Amino acid sequence: MLHVLLKQLSPLSSVVVAAATTNNPDRSTSVIGRPGLLQTTDHMKVFPAGVLCMTDVARSQPLTVVSSAAKPSQTINVDYRQKTGEKKLRGTVVLMKKNVLELNDLKASVLDRFDELRGKRVLLQLISSVNCDPENGSQGKVGRPAYLEDWITKITPLTAEETAFDVTFDWDEEIGVPGAFIIRNEHHNEFYLKSLTLEDVPGEGRVHFVCNSWVYPAEKYRKDRVFFANKTYLSSDTPVPLQKFREEELKNLRGDDDDEKRELQEWDRVYGYAYYDDLGKPYMGKEYARPTLGGSSDFPYPRRVKIGRQTTENASPMMLPVNIFVYVPRDERFGHLKTSDAIAYALKLVSQLVKPDELATLVASQNEFGSLKDVLKLYEGGIRLPEGLQKSVRDNIPLETIKELFRPDGENFLKYPVPQVIKKDKSAWRTDEEFAREMLAGLNPVTIRRLKEFPPASKLDRKAYGDQTSLITKENIAHNLKGLSIDQAIDENRLFILDHHDSIMPYLRRINTTSTKAYASRTLLFLQDDGTLKPLAIELSLPHPNGDQFGCTGKVYTPSSQGVESSIWQLAKAYVAVNDTGYHQLISHWLRTHAVMEPFIIATNRQLSVLHPIYKLLHPHFRDNMNVNALARQVLINASGILETTVFPAKFSMEWSSAMYKNWVFPEQALPADLIKRGMAVEDSSSSHGVRLLIEDYPYAADGLEIWSAIKTWVKDYCSFYYKADETVQKDSELLSWWKELHEEGHGDKKDEPWWPKMQTREELIESCTIIIWIASAYHAAINFGQYPYGGYPPNRPSTSRRFMPEEGTPEHEELKTNPEKAFLKTFTPELQTLLGMGTIEILSRHTVDEVYLGHRDAAEWTTDADILQASKNFRKKLEEIEECIKRKNKDKRLKNRSGPAKMPYTLLYPSSDPGLTGKGIPNSVSI
Repeated sequence: MLHVLLKQLSPLSSVVVAAATTNNPDRSTSVIGRPGLLQTTDHMKVFPAGVLCMTDVARSQPLTVVSSAAKPSQTINVDYRQKTGEKKLRGTVVLMKKNVLELNDLKASVLDRFDELRGKRVLLQLISSVNCDPENGSQGKVGRPAYLEDWITKITPLTAEETAFDVTFDWDEEIGVPGAFIIRNEHHNEFYLKSLTLEDVPGEGRVHFVCNSWVYPAEKYRKDRVFFANKTYLSSDTPVPLQKFREEELKNLRGDDDDEKRELQEWDRVYGYAYYDDLGKPYMGKEYARPTLGGSSDFPYPRRVKIGRQTTENASPMMLPVNIFVYVPRDERFGHLKTSDAIAYALKLVSQLVKPDELATLVASQNEFGSLKDVLKLYEGGIRLPEGLQKSVRDNIPLETIKELFRPDGENFLKYPVPQVIKKDKSAWRTDEEFAREMLAGLNPVTIRRLKEFPPASKLDRKAYGDQTSLITKENIAHNLKGLSIDQAIDENRLFILDHHDSIMPYLRRINTTSTKAYASRTLLFLQDDGTLKPLAIELSLPHPNGDQFGCTGKVYTPSSQGVESSIWQLAKAYVAVNDTGYHQLISHWLRTHAVMEPFIIATNRQLSVLHPIYKLLHPHFRDNMNVNALARQVLINASGILETTVFPAKFSMEWSSAMYKNWVFPEQALPADLIKRGMAVEDSSSSHGVRLLIEDYPYAADGLEIWSAIKTWVKDYCSFYYKADETVQKDSELLSWWKELHEEGHGDKKDEPWWPKMQTREELIESCTIIIWIASAYHAAINFGQYPYGGYPPNRPSTSRRFMPEEGTPEHEELKTNPEKAFLKTFTPELQTLLGMGTIEILSRHTVDEVYLGHRDAAEWTTDADILQASKNFRKKLEEIEECIKRKNKDKRLKNRSGPAKMPYTLLYPSSDPGLTGKGIPNSVSI
């Protein structure tokens, strides 16, 4: 195509068209002409000569033009001589227009078409990967502008979907093989650029550019947007013409001093570091103030992305409780399907719970469940909400969203799906065997450890906390060890402990000043001959009433199936479940996946080019994590947020997670290292994974090791292709900058820890990348997607306790004798908190329709390296084999821990899943 810039009117009869440079176009007067025809307009500069003189916009070289005399608003014939070697290069751009939920923004479409009529279009220019521009030093030669074709005539679909546009470039030998392209969006509105594909490129054939990025109007950017072909280069191997573009793109993503001072906008693409200084709501009162996490030895924490606004200390109240469009770099935001799902689930939750006066009808005049039958009504019958509220939702929410709010079978809002843990047997959750099995194959199977000394010791500072040694004695457990002594049981690896004592005790005195009434706990278990665990004793402890330095007080409970002692034992197990649920939500889940991953995402975008092999390896495992975390800071982990409301540490929840971060060690996040540290496995070179499980039927660990090994094999194949020797690692400047910034800035409160890998060898690189992928994918899946299947029945996984164990002679103890179910529910299952918790974990346990699972990518042509594509295919095949192996194990009746009394097969590490509430599937990333 021929592209020119037209100037002011003169009353004369012939015209000269002035040229514009590609670097500084006058956007307000740009007009497009086609070869052969040029429409004169009131913006042309006309001269008395009889020749129309034009200049090649891209090269500032004159073209020979012959024309007849012309008047304004007439058409003149234009002919020009093409430069030798020039040809037309055709391409296809795939994009998605601006949308709202599932629907295209029709107003935006109209404005964009108006822009097209005014000559404001979408401009693209190819960048050579082989030749530099003499006027710009080593920067690649930039081709002539080309424009998306038929934007006006292309039919815009009602629903948000991809649209393909043709584009035709003028190509010559000086451009050679394009390695990148510039795009300028002159429209009013942004669009999501999926890809550009060039066909029949001389010397190369097909060239594909994976973009997957929102492109805003050019006026929003300080620099033009640049996208690279799907080649992969170490920084030192980058073609010289592309090197400056590569460096400039990273500089843009890091931002500058101005970005540090201003509030970032939705179109900004700045990845910076910040502390967790936005959790409190001090404007609501002193009780809503929360400490800043990160940047101090008192409250260390991983960094979050910088949003460039004032901290909550100076903030003013928001009108809405949740702003789903909180700033994160635009390409970290949810896709349109994920956004609509998130809004739908959030609306469902709010609709269920924001009006306590309406919810009071659930249990007459009391805010309590009267019996377990009342809890079951949530699944079996449902509670009808007022028709007016239902009509309001129907009238104001798009159709696709309603499909999720109102279930296909016509269920009302307050009818929840039946959790798997009670689907086959409604009482199995109460058994000791199921209680113990879930420590190996449940919601939090990452905390149990082998007991190595008796009585269990404490690592708390004696000066501060006194003697915290366990109160469990030989007499409590000896009769249940199948004739073994305690020393024999320890030596034979038969004793295990779920220890929530040291982690909770330092905070327990403060926690119990809230509505929570909790204990620190230790639970001892015995490994039986059939591979199942038998609970032996539970120790519940409180801080000493005279002060922390005097140690603790407590009591030991042992299994019982008779009378009130049986009810007390059920309460003891529930207090343990409260601790384990809180630890799961705040530590195993939030801290060790969501929070610790965000610095990896920030550092990767700041220091690794999209052309870098490690960027391409890790990028799929960052999808949606940052957006999820931003939303969590507004509704889940903030002051008076859902977690503070529903888990036992209450207002001290995030402080507690900060204390637990002090114990976080990156290399120990590797599954084999974690199992060895907890004493659940020992090194064994003869075993397929290099470790041998001491509980063979440990579903999380057994399945996890298969997934871990598959990930590591894939990472090893990948890294070995690009890094042929340790020296390549040592000379990779981008890689070393990434790793340095990661632990000095992203995890800055741990920058001096000696355990950080030095990143000097291929093995260090492979192990580190395997850990990152494991945390984001399989580990997160194992502890996230079982939340509703196990915890959707609150008596099985209560998250808070409101009163202490009943003492003999009290009304509470008498109630325990006469109505144990009601006493249990009054202690652990307050109705409104329960419903809030259930609604939340149902959201968190769902897969969205656009989920991308481990081994898969959202772009098929993400690399041109055939060996890597084959290795990726091998990885997917291995995951399919693992899934079939897990299915076979779940049918093996000898492996009792795989289903247990609840008859609930362990499926959380199935690699694949359908959308929805499935209890299986491993997404690539921490995407919910």
